[in-house]
Amino acid sequence: MASSPNNKNQADGGFVYLPLIAGWLVPGAGHFLLRKWGRGALLAGSILGMFIIGIAMQGKLYAGAHDILDMLGFAGDLGNGLLYIVSRAAGLGADQVTQTTGDYGTRFIVVAGLLNVISAVDAHNLRTGRKR
Repeated sequence: MASSPNNKNQADGGFVYLPLIAGWLVPGAGHFLLRKWGRGALLAGSILGMFIIGIAMQGKLYAGAHDILDMLGFAGDLGNGLLYIVSRAAGLGADQVTQTTGDYGTRFIVVAGLLNVISAVDAHNLRTGRKR
């Protein structure tokens, strides 16, 4: 099956991984680069909101991995890109979860990172023409 000319032209010029990298570093940036303003704003608002709520609930930011569950949490946190790096540098997030709300906050932060990774891959798929 032949691809349409629009999809082929869309994937030809430029660095095709730019929306993927930008979308990972800054939530919604990959979609903003592709001029998908509505989708980018919804994703950025959702990811930022979940991350901020998680920090406000004193959720844990994983610094290292000692067991398999910590590794998965750390991978989810790294999905937040610059949000994670800046938050770790600023000392935000709890070292130990001491309240039930902190455990929910930790989940909010991890899920925000996973959603950010999915949105960055979506921006890459839009850029390469796999998705419209």
